[in-house]
Amino acid sequence: MRVVEQGESAERPSWAPSEVSLDEPSIARIWDWFLGGSHNFAADRAVARKTLELMPEGPRMAQLSRAFLRRAVRYCVSAGITQFLDVGSGIPTVGNVHEVAQQADPGARIVYADIDTVAVAHTRQILDGNEQATVIQADLRSPAAILEHAEMHRMLDLERPVALLMVSVLHFVTEADDPRGVIAAYREALAPGSMLVIAHGSDDTEGMPQDHLHTAREMYARSVAPVTLRSRAEVEALFAGFDLVDPGVVWIPQWRPDSAEADSEPGPGSPRAGYAGVGVRR
Repeated sequence: MRVVEQGESAERPSWAPSEVSLDEPSIARIWDWFLGGSHNFAADRAVARKTLELMPEGPRMAQLSRAFLRRAVRYCVSAGITQFLDVGSGIPTVGNVHEVAQQADPGARIVYADIDTVAVAHTRQILDGNEQATVIQADLRSPAAILEHAEMHRMLDLERPVALLMVSVLHFVTEADDPRGVIAAYREALAPGSMLVIAHGSDDTEGMPQDHLHTAREMYARSVAPVTLRSRAEVEALFAGFDLVDPGVVWIPQWRPDSAEADSEPGPGSPRAGYAGVGVRR
């Protein structure tokens, strides 16, 4: 489906791999646009702008989710975890996992995994020269493809605790894809003491009209990918085999907010249409 808007250039940017279609919008690149990034195409921007019309809270929700990711990474390092597996990682922006983790502990090691070719290519450029971080192209719904990848084993020691990051990605995993089974496959490969970090979209809402969320979801399903919004109880169920750390599964901006980081503060009227939590593998 071609969704380039009038006046938008369809020329291939120099950073875009030749095998990537300019006409097909991508979740990773739409998210990049929401976060103020520049690695997106006209097709992605068209969907993002339409989403913004239907759900003006979108960019703020993206910022709150990214702020949660940073807080969760710092929490994991403070708990002694220095290995990170970020699946469905998207296109890195300022303050991504390797920057936050390695600032907290220079010895931290990170593996990013994403299905999007542009996300992988751009991550590879960003990580050039960083010997303690790598990226692989794989679908998070195929745990074996990630867990058995040579780069993953080169970078991470699965005999030691690992932080498994699934931030703002599981709502693109449908029930037919069995998200609980997918997470269980990762869990069984992780050492006790490993952590699972989840941020997940929900149709439980505060600070935004329900119709904003549902019309945006319908548009996403038509143009990009189906979205499965889950309740708090359903998000909690994804942590089977993990013990939740305080404060449990809560609204994304309410998970250990950091007053020193402006975009992590809930603030009056902040949109709440998603839950976040961190669990420790038993």
